[in-house]
Amino acid sequence: MNKINKIALIVITLSFIGLKSFSQDGETIVVNDFETWTKAGLKLKLDKKWSFGLEQQLRLDSNSTEVEAYFTEFNAQYKTEMGLVFGGGFRFIRENDNEGKRQGYENHIRFNFDLGYKHSIKRLKLRYRVRFQTKNELGKSKDEGDYANNHLRLKLGGEYNIKKWKFDPKISVELFHHMEEGEENGLDKFRATIGTSYDLKKYGDLGLFYRLERELNPTYIDYPKISYIVGLSYIYTIKLN
Repeated sequence: MNKINKIALIVITLSFIGLKSFSQDGETIVVNDFETWTKAGLKLKLDKKWSFGLEQQLRLDSNSTEVEAYFTEFNAQYKTEMGLVFGGGFRFIRENDNEGKRQGYENHIRFNFDLGYKHSIKRLKLRYRVRFQTKNELGKSKDEGDYANNHLRLKLGGEYNIKKWKFDPKISVELFHHMEEGEENGLDKFRATIGTSYDLKKYGDLGLFYRLERELNPTYIDYPKISYIVGLSYIYTIKLN
């Protein structure tokens, strides 16, 4: 069995996790879901310090049968010689609201600001990142219940370089701390990811990951939502130096 068939088998197997839900006071609560996330982007590296990116992403939920959201993102990053990384990004999001009386696509914007640090221990690369992000719905005021949806995110990641192997493993864990007026704040999400990427040389970079995402402190405490996510990405890089 070749590598492509093995990957397809994994994806098919994960899809059998299926969508699981229950009803509470007439409301359907999803507790398990299988999602797929795809991304295509262009990265511009001005030099060893500055880089800029433009991405288009699509996310499917409800057992990967419905659009959860799609968005365009612009980001920038500055790396120092000491290993510190400063970054920021902007997203314009079309989010599919399929709950409540008002359903359909909503327009959102999101800004994020990052501070990171990276270093290597022999063949192991370690990365740490703190991100603050704020998100708002367009066309909706505070009087209508739209308050800034803020998160503080803490991420730890690692990548190990294996000799004579082109699919170096990457793993990461991340915690989300929710901050929003009128809502219960605190830790609300945990994310763990394992993946790899393949360098196509002058044709770009392909990435594949599997992610587990779990609600913390959910509305129904005995039924936290758990999402099993398969992601695929393609990034083409232009180096000006």
